Amino acid sequence: MSTFPLPQPQIIPVDSVPSLRWGVIGTGIADRFVHAIHAHTAQRAVAVTARDPEKTARFAEEHGIGTVLPSVDDLVHSPEVDVVYVATPHPLHHEQALAAIAAGKHVLIEKPIAMSADEARAILDAGRAAGVLVMEAMWTRYLPQSSILRQVIADGIIGDVRTVIADFGFLAPDDLAHRLWAPELGGGALLDAGVYPISFASSVIGPLSLVSAIGTVANDVDSSATMLASGANGTGALLTTSLIAALPVEAQVIGSAGRATVLSPFFGPSGIRVTKGGFESEEVAEWRDESFDAIHDGLGFQATAFASYVAEGRLESPLHGHDEIVQIMRVIDEARALVAASAR
Repeated sequence: MSTFPLPQPQIIPVDSVPSLRWGVIGTGIADRFVHAIHAHTAQRAVAVTARDPEKTARFAEEHGIGTVLPSVDDLVHSPEVDVVYVATPHPLHHEQALAAIAAGKHVLIEKPIAMSADEARAILDAGRAAGVLVMEAMWTRYLPQSSILRQVIADGIIGDVRTVIADFGFLAPDDLAHRLWAPELGGGALLDAGVYPISFASSVIGPLSLVSAIGTVANDVDSSATMLASGANGTGALLTTSLIAALPVEAQVIGSAGRATVLSPFFGPSGIRVTKGGFESEEVAEWRDESFDAIHDGLGFQATAFASYVAEGRLESPLHGHDEIVQIMRVIDEARALVAASAR
């Protein structure tokens, strides 16, 4: 039972934003994204392209997408498309995002936005120069629980933030042919899962400086990593990711007067528990998100936010700006190098 009130989430109403026409590249995570926007938002996927023509045709039929295009070039130049959603393996993001931007399209790019900080900067600078909105699809930023957390911190409910602890790890398929173990497909824990705790910490304590990172390597990709990073005003973060262990997938923000725990899995709709005081005199309040039957239905929040930013003429997300995206990728670059060195 809650013993004090929590702020209410501040969410953009779906009927307050334009209904954009989305062109989709890839049919992996895009399956969940398109389902979410069609079921819970005013956004609509109108065209799709992917490598396998038969799979792409089935995808289009399942989601009621009227146009299947033979190539990325055809999709980004389609006059029927307002926004391009890049949902292919990480190594393809750079080239495909730049193609969409060159065609004058707004772009939402699955996380991680690219394979390196340099690639990320090239994409984002191109978007700004072209006058189009470019966002990384870090959907966690746009969830109701994230709105509550931002208000809890801003209102001083847990005091001054001191530490962030976050993790995301799971047991990857025991198959070295799987993309998670393939260096050429951007495999490894840090790019696929580690981006979530790193991004979470950055959202709370500002730009991160990596202090140390250790981990393990398998098949020439990082299979696990534990990182210590510093943020603003002497704050710190302990972040863990893994493909060889099922981690709790929780995130904690520890302050001078309490702590906030984003419940598992913290990256999607789950909930938040706020504790004031110490273990001898705790007051606890909790909010749970029970809006959806499937966790990935929460992907719609970022699509609604994206449409609102397009309507406002923004070129970057106010919750996840370009410089921050590049800084997060820089931390990942450094952590990958340190883990590789530690495993030698």
